[in-house]
Amino acid sequence: MRQILKYFPELAEEQQRQLEALDALYRDWNAKINVISRKDIDNLYEHHVLHSLAIAKLIHFRPGTKILDFGTGGGFPGIPLAILFPECDFKLIDGTGKKIRVAQEVSDAIGLRNCHPVHLRGEEEKGKYDFIVSRAVMPLPDLYKMMSKNIAKEQRNALPNGIICLKGGDLQKETRPFRNIVEISDINTFFPEEWFKEKNIIYLPC
Repeated sequence: MRQILKYFPELAEEQQRQLEALDALYRDWNAKINVISRKDIDNLYEHHVLHSLAIAKLIHFRPGTKILDFGTGGGFPGIPLAILFPECDFKLIDGTGKKIRVAQEVSDAIGLRNCHPVHLRGEEEKGKYDFIVSRAVMPLPDLYKMMSKNIAKEQRNALPNGIICLKGGDLQKETRPFRNIVEISDINTFFPEEWFKEKNIIYLPC
């Protein structure tokens, strides 16, 4: 938690309480349903929570913004972002029911009213959203092909509506089809920890 407060010192007491509760909740649920690598659970705050919150360094979602977390797994990046932006609406979807159960239980346990986990595949999603966020779910062209139908036309943020992905490694091949419009931000410029080297935020306006 110290690491989170280092980069987000303005958190309200309720937000701090919700974030602090994640450790025990994910440890408990991970013992029953493996949503985070067992070797990685000790790195929950850096590798999962702070990684998710990197999106908040790219954009400060305005109140009323609707965000879809596609392929949320156990609730990343959706749950940390929903904590940080309580006046925005987050829908979290995943095709694996047991993972969505973890996201729902964690969300309920910390009293997140703006977070709605649903067992659903991307192809089945019909709603419209200002932004779609995801964490290394699939190559960007495939994600765009599947989910661009869900981007709303009405704009309400400083950044135009689109897709925001957290990804690592060499991104040249998958971003090439969008090279004139895609923006890639190095997370290491926000968080200088060693683990964030070669980890990026991809923003694709739609």
